[in-house]
Amino acid sequence: YQRRVTWGWKHHRKMTELEEAVPRELDDQSLERFASYEDYLDSQITSTDLYYLEDEDLARQLVELGYRGKGEVLSREEFQARKEAAEQAQRAKLQNVPKVLASANKDLTQHPLLSALADREELVRNGKLTTIIFIRDRNSKGQEISGYIDYANRLKTENFEPYFEKKKRFLPKATDLSFYNWETQTSTANDSPNFQVIADHEAGLLFKNKRDRKVVNVDPKADPGDNTKRLEIKTHEYIQVVLWDHMTRRKS
Repeated sequence: YQRRVTWGWKHHRKMTELEEAVPRELDDQSLERFASYEDYLDSQITSTDLYYLEDEDLARQLVELGYRGKGEVLSREEFQARKEAAEQAQRAKLQNVPKVLASANKDLTQHPLLSALADREELVRNGKLTTIIFIRDRNSKGQEISGYIDYANRLKTENFEPYFEKKKRFLPKATDLSFYNWETQTSTANDSPNFQVIADHEAGLLFKNKRDRKVVNVDPKADPGDNTKRLEIKTHEYIQVVLWDHMTRRKS
């Protein structure tokens, strides 16, 4: 008798807490609180059940078979399916939460390039706009470099707050669409998730948008292409800066 009382009291507080925490009618969202099916079964067991049965595994089996529990009890398969559905819904909800822009609340009035990038950040992140950036300037070693940058790809792969906070200079890299070091004569060309680099013998350097297959022509004397606008940025911070804004339209 003493063993029964001691064992029952040990589980009494645990089960009372579970009973208070778990609603009688569980929805898919409330299932997320259970790490396992066993935890879910435990929530259906009363302290009285444990007191008389003296066996937690037996109590779980009785609940699973429908002999104990509060209301309809889910099978292990139903529990897993509904729990996964709830977790997927939660992930989708989190993905739809607006992200704070890296340029938010930054004073960029004296920085024309950063201001232009800030104006485009949300559209580029949302995939409604792709922007190719041409920068010509000097690196930290004083060497003249130039390159074409896929803004969307850099936004996705880098933290842009240091750029917008003016703690770090925004310059082309050897991993961008195109890069050239005028002193070392090092050159690279790389496709990005958004653009295919095309070296045309007559037209020169071209970039084909992978989403709508339209070609962006960066030759200043040529038409930039369908749905593309060329904009030269006047700034004292760089030798030369040019943007090509391409409004993307997914093919149906």
